Amino acid sequence: MKPVLLQRACHVVLASLLVAAPPLALAAGPATPATAVSPALQAAVASSHRDPANVKRDGFRHPAQTLAFFGLEPGQTVVEITPGNGWYSEILAPLLRSEGQYVAAVVDPEAVPEGRGRDFQQRSRDGLEKKFAAAPAQFDKSEIVAYDPARPVFGTAGSADVVLTFRNVHNWRKAGQAQGMFKGFHDVLKPGGVLGVVEHRARADVADDDDTGYVGQQQVIAMAEAAGFTLAGSSEVNANPRDGKDHPNGVWTLPPSNNHDPADAAKYQAIGESDRMTLRFIKPKD
Repeated sequence: MKPVLLQRACHVVLASLLVAAPPLALAAGPATPATAVSPALQAAVASSHRDPANVKRDGFRHPAQTLAFFGLEPGQTVVEITPGNGWYSEILAPLLRSEGQYVAAVVDPEAVPEGRGRDFQQRSRDGLEKKFAAAPAQFDKSEIVAYDPARPVFGTAGSADVVLTFRNVHNWRKAGQAQGMFKGFHDVLKPGGVLGVVEHRARADVADDDDTGYVGQQQVIAMAEAAGFTLAGSSEVNANPRDGKDHPNGVWTLPPSNNHDPADAAKYQAIGESDRMTLRFIKPKD
């Protein structure tokens, strides 16, 4: 590894260790021990091609440890669901470019009723396509797949090794689409494939129409199991016990959204980003 990459790799690991929160006691059982980060994954996280603004959030999102927990490695076909502005795309696409396949699954704007929802999904897709086109050395082998959230299909059945979703489940629950999404994950994965979920964690179960952005950990597990998955492990790498989960504007009160009174900026910066569950599920081989 080049000296500059090694220096950035060390910075990423140290930042993660400094910000990572102590484990929380949860009904899901003891957390799975930390997984060693491979050199290939560490190099992808430490790459100078990443947006510096995205790198600044590594201390809260712990991408190297999170992806290692999900078993990410070159040679896999990995589907990321609604990657947004491509925060994780900057890591996953280069990691899988030479060996494997990175698939960004985005909502098909034409599947959404006309109005603000369709406009948002179109801007999101256009932005991701522009990002990929501007950096062919990282994204030229990546694939974008559009799906209908009411009848989601993310690729050929049994074609993916890993499906990843980061902080999306609350949106699907509120829209009444969560169970269909989990079924779609199950369909596209190979037997033995992994579903990795990171989500804002509520103190307990929440109503379907809850608008705080938080979801109960047992609720996510129940949805995955109902779709045919088996819980294979949980990690506290993205836990944050400073998050009291009682904010006036839900998770969006906290960084990076910072939807709060400017006078409260120091308070919420001290809390940091939301407390998050990190769950690994397996599609059984039988």
